[in-house]
Amino acid sequence: MASADLQLAVELGRAALWVAVKVCLPILLAGLVVGAVVSVLQAATQIQDQTLSYVPKMLAVAATVFLLMPWLLAVLTEYTRSVATGMAFWFR
Repeated sequence: MASADLQLAVELGRAALWVAVKVCLPILLAGLVVGAVVSVLQAATQIQDQTLSYVPKMLAVAATVFLLMPWLLAVLTEYTRSVATGMAFWFR
């Protein structure tokens, strides 16, 4: 494998990981914040219901995905477009 090919593979992998982080981070942060708030609420009120920790997190994640869908699709579309246009130069 040539050095240029290896560099291209590393750059493509780095770009793919960066897109994955940008897409997942807001969704994971919403679940983390809601989970922490629910845990504090459960500790303060001594309510130990198992569903109380899952349902608000699921709703927060679904709401975050719904609200950020245009941005998420724009990020994924831009990455796909850059990979597709780059193929003409990479595979000559």
